[in-house]
Amino acid sequence: MKGAIAQVNPKLTVIDITHEIPPQNLAAARFCLLDAYGYFPDGTVHVAVVDPGVGSNRRAIAIEFEHGFLVGPDNGIFSGVLSQSPAIAVVELTHSQYWRTPQLSKTFHGRDIFAPVGAHLASGVPLRELGRTIDLATLLQLDLPQLIYTPTEIIGCIQYIDRFGNLVTNIPGSDVENRSWTVRLGERIVPGCQTYSNVSPEAALALVGSHGWVEIAINCGNAQLQLQQHWGDRVEVVISER
Repeated sequence: MKGAIAQVNPKLTVIDITHEIPPQNLAAARFCLLDAYGYFPDGTVHVAVVDPGVGSNRRAIAIEFEHGFLVGPDNGIFSGVLSQSPAIAVVELTHSQYWRTPQLSKTFHGRDIFAPVGAHLASGVPLRELGRTIDLATLLQLDLPQLIYTPTEIIGCIQYIDRFGNLVTNIPGSDVENRSWTVRLGERIVPGCQTYSNVSPEAALALVGSHGWVEIAINCGNAQLQLQQHWGDRVEVVISER
């Protein structure tokens, strides 16, 4: 993919966000792009390729949003970013003169479509030149359940599990700021803490992680394995006002 970008414009700056997305894991791709895009300057072209539908009739798309562009498959991986910064315009990538080759691989559109299209966008080609305009409402979504707020609880779910086994929820850290709180996972109660060192090694805790979301961890351990939780599982934050 980097070679395909350099063939279009070798002067472009290319920054890798991650190559550690588990195979075919659209939820992880959604989260990592959501977590990263805000650190890049406006106008950045984000090429994201987690594409289990490659070679099928799933659409290849480019999206303009307030802070730049998104290029990749229409399979929901952009829905996290677009939940914070809605799309302005979107095209299906039908104009093959901006691909690496019209003779596409059936298994690697990242190299043959998305990387070169991203390079053309970053080099100044207008979005509308890349293909036919499509209705924003037809973009596929990979959305999480809406948060539920009660006077004493915030009910959300696990939206991401990192390589350490930390369980990142969709509950904003700002919702527990300056409050006394615990997390309930089924029958298990996990204390809300400030740092890992607030509990002993191998003990469970909940805290606001560097992503800005409430997450559940095991100090010096793996929360996914120990607590047997998975993407989408229900999480309840219980508030006990001081």
